[in-house]
Amino acid sequence: MSEALLTLTDVRAVLHSRHQSQSLLNGVSFSIAKGEALGLVGESGSGKSLTTRAVTRMLDPAFEVSGSISFDGAEVLSMGPAELRNYRSRDIGMIFQDPRAHVNPVHTVGDFLTEELVRNRGLAREEVEQRAITLLDEVGVRYPERRLTQYPHELSGGMLQRVMIASVLLAEPRLILADEPTTALDVTAQSDVMAILDEQRRARGLSLLFITHDLELAAACCERLAVMYAGEIVEQGAHVYESPRHPYTIELLGARPSIDQRLERLPVLQYNRDIHEQLKAEA
Repeated sequence: MSEALLTLTDVRAVLHSRHQSQSLLNGVSFSIAKGEALGLVGESGSGKSLTTRAVTRMLDPAFEVSGSISFDGAEVLSMGPAELRNYRSRDIGMIFQDPRAHVNPVHTVGDFLTEELVRNRGLAREEVEQRAITLLDEVGVRYPERRLTQYPHELSGGMLQRVMIASVLLAEPRLILADEPTTALDVTAQSDVMAILDEQRRARGLSLLFITHDLELAAACCERLAVMYAGEIVEQGAHVYESPRHPYTIELLGARPSIDQRLERLPVLQYNRDIHEQLKAEA
């Protein structure tokens, strides 16, 4: 495997409130190599999105974060303001669950795509617009010149998510964080969007942290999977989808509905702490 781009080592996040403290990330450790895609899977509330917020240093100040988050040798948790701004704007790109919640509805698509590069990187607007038109075409947006003049509400969910992917690629990051980017889309659009994202990532040699509930989708576009439960990584590797070892992973796969078999009732996920600790000790 090539050199690691992002490495998390024993990352813990404790939320402090007036009355109590609660540990929400409990020693998360994984790495993503340069050019590699890692799928982070698990049920709602397992800590997947919390992990990405830790990676981007965007957790609420009420969180106490410890451990190590290293990006290409630089320690993210100790970055100063200027270094952190550069890290967020140049090194990483974020694709969110619901694109409509992360665009300004009164700005055109063209303004959304070009503003950061023109204002913060000093590039000419005409140059950025031409790059944006080319990228929109590459990610499957028809009539890209016209789209620059339109507003977000004039585009479908799938089309707007393609615009979001283009905006991330336009900034030329080294790592893409995709937090359930297909959840708000219909099944057909989900497949198209992930195919586009995977194709563009591979063509540019980018790394990807793909967060999803869908193990099958993650297995199709990621080299490795990491399964998360209750703020911990319980199993990770290239084998996870085809031959899972951890009882939770096995039950998580078994709880997924299938069109190939008829079940009266889906299995209920159960978790055995003793088995989990035993498997961690054997790893």
